[in-house]
Amino acid sequence: MPSHRTNRARTVSLGRGPSTGRGRSVGRSRAVSFAGALLFCAGIVSFMGIITAEALYPAGYRTGQNEISDLGATRPPNSIIHQPSAHIFDSVMIAVGIFAIVAAYLLYRGFRRKPPALMIGLFGLGGLGVGIFPGNHGNVHALFALLTFIAGGLAAVVAYTIETAPFRYFSVLLGVVSLASLILYMVLGSAGPMAGLGDGGVERWVAYPVLLWVTGFGGHLMARAR
Repeated sequence: MPSHRTNRARTVSLGRGPSTGRGRSVGRSRAVSFAGALLFCAGIVSFMGIITAEALYPAGYRTGQNEISDLGATRPPNSIIHQPSAHIFDSVMIAVGIFAIVAAYLLYRGFRRKPPALMIGLFGLGGLGVGIFPGNHGNVHALFALLTFIAGGLAAVVAYTIETAPFRYFSVLLGVVSLASLILYMVLGSAGPMAGLGDGGVERWVAYPVLLWVTGFGGHLMARAR
Protein backbone atom coordinates (compact mmCIF):
# COMPACT_ATOMS: atom_id res chain seq x y z
CA MET A 1 0.00 0.00 0.00
CA PRO A 2 2.67 2.61 0.86
CA SER A 3 4.50 1.75 -2.36
CA HIS A 4 1.30 2.14 -4.38
CA ARG A 5 0.63 5.58 -2.86
CA THR A 6 4.18 6.70 -3.51
CA ASN A 7 4.01 5.69 -7.16
CA ARG A 8 0.65 7.42 -7.52
CA ALA A 9 1.99 10.60 -5.94
CA ARG A 10 4.93 10.55 -8.33
CA THR A 11 2.59 10.10 -11.26
CA VAL A 12 0.47 13.11 -10.24
CA SER A 13 3.56 15.21 -9.62
CA LEU A 14 5.07 14.36 -13.00
CA GLY A 15 1.76 15.08 -14.66
CA ARG A 16 1.64 18.57 -13.20
CA GLY A 17 5.09 19.55 -14.46
CA PRO A 18 4.42 19.62 -18.21
CA SER A 19 0.95 21.07 -17.62
CA THR A 20 2.37 23.94 -15.59
CA GLY A 21 5.04 24.55 -18.21
CA ARG A 22 2.47 24.62 -20.99
CA GLY A 23 0.32 27.00 -18.96
CA ARG A 24 3.18 29.42 -18.48
CA SER A 25 4.07 29.20 -22.18
CA VAL A 26 0.49 29.99 -23.19
CA GLY A 27 0.38 32.87 -20.71
CA ARG A 28 3.56 34.39 -22.10
CA SER A 29 2.37 33.89 -25.66
CA ARG A 30 -0.85 35.74 -24.86
CA ALA A 31 1.09 38.54 -23.20
CA VAL A 32 3.26 38.94 -26.31
CA SER A 33 0.23 38.85 -28.59
CA PHE A 34 -1.60 41.48 -26.54
CA ALA A 35 1.51 43.66 -26.43
CA GLY A 36 1.73 43.40 -30.20
CA ALA A 37 -1.92 44.41 -30.57
CA LEU A 38 -1.41 47.45 -28.34
CA LEU A 39 1.70 48.58 -30.24
CA PHE A 40 0.01 48.04 -33.60
CA CYS A 41 -2.92 50.17 -32.42
CA ALA A 42 -0.50 52.79 -31.08
CA GLY A 43 1.15 53.10 -34.50
CA ILE A 44 -2.12 53.27 -36.42
CA VAL A 45 -3.71 55.72 -33.97
CA SER A 46 -0.66 58.00 -34.06
CA PHE A 47 -0.54 58.19 -37.86
CA MET A 48 -4.28 58.63 -38.34
CA GLY A 49 -4.49 61.10 -35.45
CA ILE A 50 -1.70 63.28 -36.84
CA ILE A 51 -3.22 63.18 -40.33
CA THR A 52 -6.64 64.17 -38.96
CA ALA A 53 -5.24 66.97 -36.79
CA GLU A 54 -3.24 68.31 -39.75
CA ALA A 55 -6.29 68.19 -42.02
CA LEU A 56 -8.39 70.17 -39.51
CA TYR A 57 -5.64 72.70 -38.74
CA PRO A 58 -6.23 76.15 -40.27
CA ALA A 59 -4.51 77.12 -43.50
CA GLY A 60 -0.82 77.86 -43.17
CA TYR A 61 0.31 74.64 -41.52
CA ARG A 62 3.27 73.21 -43.43
CA THR A 63 5.15 70.01 -42.64
CA GLY A 64 8.46 71.67 -43.44
CA GLN A 65 7.97 74.67 -41.18
CA ASN A 66 5.69 73.37 -38.44
CA GLU A 67 6.69 70.77 -35.88
CA ILE A 68 4.32 67.88 -35.21
CA SER A 69 3.73 69.21 -31.69
CA ASP A 70 2.39 72.48 -33.13
CA LEU A 71 -0.82 70.52 -33.64
CA GLY A 72 -1.24 70.61 -29.86
CA ALA A 73 0.20 74.07 -29.24
CA THR A 74 3.08 76.15 -30.58
CA ARG A 75 6.02 77.11 -28.41
CA PRO A 76 5.82 80.03 -25.98
CA PRO A 77 5.69 82.97 -25.91
CA ASN A 78 2.48 83.75 -27.76
CA SER A 79 1.55 80.08 -28.10
CA ILE A 80 -1.17 79.31 -30.61
CA ILE A 81 -3.76 76.58 -30.00
CA HIS A 82 -6.26 75.60 -32.67
CA GLN A 83 -9.22 73.35 -31.96
CA PRO A 84 -10.19 70.61 -32.63
CA SER A 85 -6.65 69.80 -33.79
CA ALA A 86 -5.18 70.32 -30.32
CA HIS A 87 -7.68 68.02 -28.61
CA ILE A 88 -7.15 65.35 -31.23
CA PHE A 89 -3.36 65.47 -31.08
CA ASP A 90 -3.13 65.59 -27.29
CA SER A 91 -5.62 62.74 -26.88
CA VAL A 92 -3.77 60.64 -29.43
CA MET A 93 -0.42 61.14 -27.68
CA ILE A 94 -1.92 60.22 -24.31
CA ALA A 95 -3.50 57.08 -25.78
CA VAL A 96 -0.27 56.08 -27.54
CA GLY A 97 1.67 56.59 -24.32
CA ILE A 98 -0.69 54.40 -22.32
CA PHE A 99 -0.69 51.68 -24.99
CA ALA A 100 3.12 51.63 -25.08
CA ILE A 101 3.53 51.52 -21.29
CA VAL A 102 1.11 48.60 -20.94
CA ALA A 103 2.76 46.86 -23.90
CA ALA A 104 6.17 47.26 -22.26
CA TYR A 105 4.94 45.47 -19.14
CA LEU A 106 3.45 42.65 -21.21
CA LEU A 107 6.63 42.34 -23.27
CA TYR A 108 8.67 41.88 -20.12
CA ARG A 109 6.26 39.19 -18.97
CA GLY A 110 6.55 37.46 -22.31
CA PHE A 111 10.29 37.67 -22.99
CA ARG A 112 11.91 38.52 -19.64
CA ARG A 113 14.22 40.96 -21.46
CA LYS A 114 14.62 44.28 -19.68
CA PRO A 115 16.20 46.56 -22.35
CA PRO A 116 13.40 46.37 -24.97
CA ALA A 117 10.66 46.63 -22.34
CA LEU A 118 12.40 49.53 -20.60
CA MET A 119 12.92 51.53 -23.81
CA ILE A 120 9.35 50.98 -24.98
CA GLY A 121 8.10 51.98 -21.54
CA LEU A 122 10.15 55.19 -21.66
CA PHE A 123 8.89 55.84 -25.17
CA GLY A 124 5.35 55.54 -23.84
CA LEU A 125 6.14 57.82 -20.90
CA GLY A 126 7.49 60.43 -23.29
CA GLY A 127 4.39 60.24 -25.49
CA LEU A 128 2.16 60.52 -22.43
CA GLY A 129 4.05 63.63 -21.32
CA VAL A 130 3.79 65.19 -24.79
CA GLY A 131 0.02 64.80 -24.64
CA ILE A 132 -0.38 66.07 -21.08
CA PHE A 133 2.07 68.97 -21.53
CA PRO A 134 1.58 70.40 -25.06
CA GLY A 135 4.01 72.77 -26.77
CA ASN A 136 2.88 75.80 -24.78
CA HIS A 137 4.52 74.24 -21.69
CA GLY A 138 7.93 75.03 -23.16
CA ASN A 139 10.85 73.09 -21.70
CA VAL A 140 8.68 70.47 -20.00
CA HIS A 141 7.16 69.54 -23.34
CA ALA A 142 10.58 69.60 -25.03
CA LEU A 143 12.02 67.16 -22.47
CA PHE A 144 9.17 64.69 -22.94
CA ALA A 145 9.44 64.99 -26.73
CA LEU A 146 13.19 64.33 -26.54
CA LEU A 147 12.58 61.31 -24.32
CA THR A 148 10.08 59.98 -26.87
CA PHE A 149 12.54 60.34 -29.75
CA ILE A 150 15.58 58.89 -27.97
CA ALA A 151 13.78 56.01 -26.25
CA GLY A 152 11.83 55.18 -29.42
CA GLY A 153 14.95 55.00 -31.56
CA LEU A 154 16.81 52.92 -28.99
CA ALA A 155 13.80 50.62 -28.57
CA ALA A 156 13.86 49.83 -32.29
CA VAL A 157 17.55 48.92 -32.02
CA VAL A 158 17.53 46.86 -28.80
CA ALA A 159 14.34 45.02 -29.85
CA TYR A 160 16.67 43.17 -32.22
CA THR A 161 17.21 40.69 -29.40
CA ILE A 162 13.57 39.57 -29.34
CA GLU A 163 12.78 39.81 -33.05
CA THR A 164 13.31 37.35 -35.87
CA ALA A 165 14.75 37.90 -39.33
CA PRO A 166 14.15 39.66 -41.62
CA PHE A 167 12.14 42.14 -39.53
CA ARG A 168 14.94 42.56 -37.01
CA TYR A 169 17.15 44.14 -39.70
CA PHE A 170 14.47 46.67 -40.65
CA SER A 171 13.99 47.36 -36.96
CA VAL A 172 17.63 48.32 -36.45
CA LEU A 173 17.63 50.35 -39.68
CA LEU A 174 14.62 52.41 -38.64
CA GLY A 175 16.07 53.00 -35.19
CA VAL A 176 19.42 54.12 -36.62
CA VAL A 177 17.74 56.45 -39.13
CA SER A 178 15.72 58.08 -36.35
CA LEU A 179 18.66 58.49 -33.95
CA ALA A 180 21.05 59.65 -36.68
CA SER A 181 18.55 62.28 -37.84
CA LEU A 182 18.14 63.50 -34.27
CA ILE A 183 21.89 63.65 -33.60
CA LEU A 184 22.68 65.43 -36.87
CA TYR A 185 20.04 68.04 -36.17
CA MET A 186 21.10 68.61 -32.56
CA VAL A 187 24.83 68.80 -33.36
CA LEU A 188 24.87 70.58 -36.73
CA GLY A 189 21.56 72.44 -36.66
CA SER A 190 21.02 74.59 -39.75
CA ALA A 191 24.39 73.48 -41.11
CA GLY A 192 23.35 69.84 -41.24
CA PRO A 193 22.62 67.93 -44.45
CA MET A 194 18.89 67.81 -43.68
CA ALA A 195 18.50 71.50 -42.88
CA GLY A 196 16.68 72.11 -46.17
CA LEU A 197 13.77 70.07 -44.88
CA GLY A 198 13.05 72.64 -42.19
CA ASP A 199 12.43 71.96 -38.51
CA GLY A 200 9.19 70.12 -39.23
CA GLY A 201 10.71 67.98 -41.95
CA VAL A 202 13.69 66.95 -39.82
CA GLU A 203 11.44 66.16 -36.86
CA ARG A 204 9.38 63.85 -39.06
CA TRP A 205 12.56 62.03 -40.08
CA VAL A 206 13.10 61.45 -36.36
CA ALA A 207 9.53 60.57 -35.39
CA TYR A 208 8.09 58.69 -38.35
CA PRO A 209 10.71 55.90 -38.51
CA VAL A 210 9.88 55.15 -34.87
CA LEU A 211 6.14 55.14 -35.52
CA LEU A 212 6.65 52.91 -38.56
CA TRP A 213 8.67 50.54 -36.39
CA VAL A 214 6.06 50.54 -33.61
CA THR A 215 3.37 49.56 -36.12
CA GLY A 216 5.50 46.88 -37.77
CA PHE A 217 6.76 45.54 -34.45
CA GLY A 218 3.21 45.17 -33.23
CA GLY A 219 2.29 43.10 -36.28
CA HIS A 220 5.49 41.08 -35.91
CA LEU A 221 4.66 40.21 -32.31
CA MET A 222 1.08 39.20 -33.09
CA ALA A 223 2.23 36.92 -35.89
CA ARG A 224 5.01 35.44 -33.79
CA ALA A 225 2.73 34.67 -30.85
CA ARG A 226 0.35 32.49 -32.89
